[in-house]
Amino acid sequence: MPPKIRVLIVDDHPVVRAGLTSMLSTKPQLHILPAAAGGAEALSILEREAADVLLLDLRMPGVNGIEVLHKLNTRASPPRTIILSSYEMDEDIYRAIQAGARGYLIKDTTQEEILEAIAAVNSGSLHLPHHIAQRISERIGRQELTKRETEILEMLAKGLTNKEIGRVFGISENTARNHVNSIIQKLEVSDRTEAATTAIWRGIIQLDH
Repeated sequence: MPPKIRVLIVDDHPVVRAGLTSMLSTKPQLHILPAAAGGAEALSILEREAADVLLLDLRMPGVNGIEVLHKLNTRASPPRTIILSSYEMDEDIYRAIQAGARGYLIKDTTQEEILEAIAAVNSGSLHLPHHIAQRISERIGRQELTKRETEILEMLAKGLTNKEIGRVFGISENTARNHVNSIIQKLEVSDRTEAATTAIWRGIIQLDH
């Protein structure tokens, strides 16, 4: 018999942790470690116990999924990671893969696909549903926004004018306008309103805080 795949579930929602643990614990090919309620707890567990595959939520309070991935990259033999998220936004997917995730699934994924993903990622393969892979490919082809442009996008989404944006960042209205024009060009949209809605839809900015 091949050794069992050791899986660590990391999610801040108790119902999700309990559901995944219950579902996957019945599979003879898997050994499910005690689940972690957040990124910091997951990193602490991994100091004591070895895991082959991480099922990792992205958006968690404290240490989030992307930060966990970056911290794992500094370790000698990190577990391979599958993102299991409620969100399917381009930027979330892109950042996760950039940070080293080997798979990306949405939480309404079937049990069969989760098992398939665990097996594939454990063997060293990537596991990305076709539509996710396509979105990553499209995202790679787009120009990167600068940190300042992302900050200005947040101001656009809040309805600030160029003059008001200039005041916030201590720049002239004309410089603010140039930043906005660059954002519109990079996002391939027609105006500032579409830039803001596109940025929210893709997950470039989040206004839930």
